[in-house]
Amino acid sequence: MSKSAWEQELEAEFSGKKVLITGGTGSFGHEFLSLIRPYGCAEIRVFSRDELKQEQMRVSLRDERVKFYIGDVRDRASVDAAMRGVDFAFHAAALKQVPSCEFFPMQAVATNISGSHNVVESAMAHGVKKLVCLSTDKAVYPVNAMGMTKALMEKVTLAAARSLGDNGASTLCSVRYGNVMCSRGSVIPLFIQQIRNGNSLTLTVPEMTRFLLPLASAIHLVAFAFKHGRQGDLFVRKAPACTVADLAQALLNLFESDVPLNVIGMRHGEKLFETLATREELVKAEDLGDYLRIPMDDRDLNYGKYFTEGRTEEAGIEDYTSHNTERLDIPAVEKLLLSLPEVGEELRQAGRL
Repeated sequence: MSKSAWEQELEAEFSGKKVLITGGTGSFGHEFLSLIRPYGCAEIRVFSRDELKQEQMRVSLRDERVKFYIGDVRDRASVDAAMRGVDFAFHAAALKQVPSCEFFPMQAVATNISGSHNVVESAMAHGVKKLVCLSTDKAVYPVNAMGMTKALMEKVTLAAARSLGDNGASTLCSVRYGNVMCSRGSVIPLFIQQIRNGNSLTLTVPEMTRFLLPLASAIHLVAFAFKHGRQGDLFVRKAPACTVADLAQALLNLFESDVPLNVIGMRHGEKLFETLATREELVKAEDLGDYLRIPMDDRDLNYGKYFTEGRTEEAGIEDYTSHNTERLDIPAVEKLLLSLPEVGEELRQAGRL
């Protein structure tokens, strides 16, 4: 089968290059490896602190081009060792679970802020051509430690990009997306496990909404940002949403289960809905179809000229949230769930496919 124009572009970019993925043993790392391995990379470095998952990846891949680096983004020396000689880097290492970050906020600070600063500084020091940092909808109007620290990761990246300017040796950009369906620790695997065990489904608040994004779509957002990102750009992936109640009911329908729903209320640090882009960002955003490009705010500390000039455009614009995006009904959620390999495998094991 001939390669698409998109695949040819990516192959031209990655062929013969050395690539680093921080947090590379997570859901993103596995999927991103699957994307770029066919494109002739000279070397792909997987950087993480989880030696067991590295060994499992090593055994399953058996690809000599994939090199494994044990280290922690909190430790600049280990980051430098993995970054040296790299052409492109993708920063996915993070503490991502909202409740655990609430109880251990300084751990989130150490990884998501200080660790990200190490990655950014190391990338610039070693002349990495492009660094793409992964962020989350929880970084917008953050109310929890996870979102706050990821928001500051965005600011750290933006500040470095601003210092480099358009002619910098390294290009730094970020992506922001909502809930990745079936990622580790997310609600879909939890609901499926509860259904398989015959337990009630633990809903937080039935009317709570969340963006829904298959992992493959998140990967394509990162690849799009890598290909088209300019200094300081932030890319947002548009996504539909649904209520937690409709997601639960769609899974019950697919598994033909009648286990009850148990409403437990909001957990630590949760919001009723998430925001992917603020109205201030939307004013200057460029609509690229499936994506929004939010360019870097390149103002300096000389704010005098901004005191007399305001913007009127923001008054008529709403934030882009999981409450006002496309809302999927239960049949549409079922269709999206059936497109996920992980759900399909669970349904086959349960004899429902």
